[in-house]
Amino acid sequence: MTPQRLEELLALYRDGLLNDTIPFWTRHSPDRECGGFLSYLDADGSVVSHDKPVWVQGRFTWLLSRLYNDVEKRQEWLDLARFGADFILKHAFDADGRCFFRVTRDGRGLIKRRYLFSEMFVIIALAELSQALSDVEPAESRRLRDKAEEVYRRALMYYTTPGLLPPKTMPGVRPAKSHAMPMILLATTQVLRRTGDSPLYQHVIDRAIFEVTHHFLRRDERVLLETVGPNGERLDGPEGRLCNPGHAIETAWFLMEEARHRRDKTLLQDALTILDGSLDIGWDKAFGGILYFVDIEGKPPEPYEHDMKLWWPHNEAIYATLLAYHLTRKPQYLEWHKRVHDWSYAHFPDRQHGEWFGYLHRDGTLSSTVKGNYWKGPFHLPRMQLYCWKLLEQIKAGAPGAEGW
Repeated sequence: MTPQRLEELLALYRDGLLNDTIPFWTRHSPDRECGGFLSYLDADGSVVSHDKPVWVQGRFTWLLSRLYNDVEKRQEWLDLARFGADFILKHAFDADGRCFFRVTRDGRGLIKRRYLFSEMFVIIALAELSQALSDVEPAESRRLRDKAEEVYRRALMYYTTPGLLPPKTMPGVRPAKSHAMPMILLATTQVLRRTGDSPLYQHVIDRAIFEVTHHFLRRDERVLLETVGPNGERLDGPEGRLCNPGHAIETAWFLMEEARHRRDKTLLQDALTILDGSLDIGWDKAFGGILYFVDIEGKPPEPYEHDMKLWWPHNEAIYATLLAYHLTRKPQYLEWHKRVHDWSYAHFPDRQHGEWFGYLHRDGTLSSTVKGNYWKGPFHLPRMQLYCWKLLEQIKAGAPGAEGW
C-alpha cells in the first residue's frame, strides 16, 4: 500500500465515521421523549416506526462507549451511551431475565425470540460502558459490569441446557445447529475480556473456535456452512448447502483478531481459508458486490433475497481484507480490499442525507431508501470505519503483522 493510498483511506474512514455516520445517528436516533434509540428511519432520518429492537439499543450503546474509550473522551458520547443503557436496564428484560427482541416506543415487551442475540448485544453494551465509567464512577462501573456478567452467564445457561430454549424444529427429527451462536459468543466474549479476563471466557472462546473450525468449516471446499448437524454433519437439502458469505467473512476476522491476540498462526490460517473461500464464492462476477446467500453446489439458494446486496457483508469484507493484508502482507488481500471498498463506496453511500443505504438489488440499484430498521442500525458501518481507521494508524506506525509470531 502506497503512503498516499494509506493516508487517503485513513482520512476517508475517520472522517466518514466522525463527520457523517455518527452525526446522522446522534441527530435522528435518540428518543428524548421515551428514552432509548429509534432505528427504523428513512433516508432523511424521518421515523418510519417507533418500535425499538433491543439489539439495536445494545449496539448503539456499545458503539458510543467504544468511541469514548478508544477515540476521545467526548461527553456527548458518554451521555448518549448512558441514555441507551438506562433504557436497556429499564425495558429490555422479561421477568425470566431474558431479553425481548423488540419493545414498543415506551418500552413494553412486544416480541421475544428463541435466539440469544439481544442478550449478546446488551452484554457488550454494558461491558463497554462499564469500562468508560471505570475511572469517573467506579461504583456504577462495577454495577454495569456485574449486570453484563449476569446476563452473559444466564445466556450461556440457556444455550447449553437442553430444553430451556424452545426448539426450532421437531426434536429428534433432524437435529441441527447454527453457525450464528459460536460466532456471536466468540465476539461477545472478546469484548467482555477487555474488562477483565476469566477462565470461563477462555473456555467459551476455545469452544467457539473449535465449533467454527471443526464443525462448520469445510477446509477441502474452503466454505463455512451456516447450518450443520450437532457434530458437524452435513445436512441434506438446501439448508445444508447454504453459505452466507458476509457472515463467514465476519467470523473470519473475529478469528483473525483472536489469532493476533494469541499469536497463533494455525488459527490465522483457518481464518484466511474462510476468508478466501467466502470471497471467491460470494463475489458476484456479473455485477460485482457480495451476494447475500450462496448454495455451495451451485443449486438455487432457498432464501428469496439470496441475490441482493446488503450493506453489512460489504462492511465486514472491507475490514477483514484490510486486516488480512496487515497480518500477511499478501497483495491479494490488498487487491480484494480495493475491489470490495470501491464497489461499496460507489453504491451504498447516500450523497444527499449521509450514512449508507442498506438494501440494493443485484445490479446495485436501490431496493429500499431506509437507513435503519429492526436489523440495520448504527453498528456494522461505523464499526468498520472505526476499525479500519485504527488499523491503518497501526500500519502507518509500522506495527508488525504475523511474521514475528
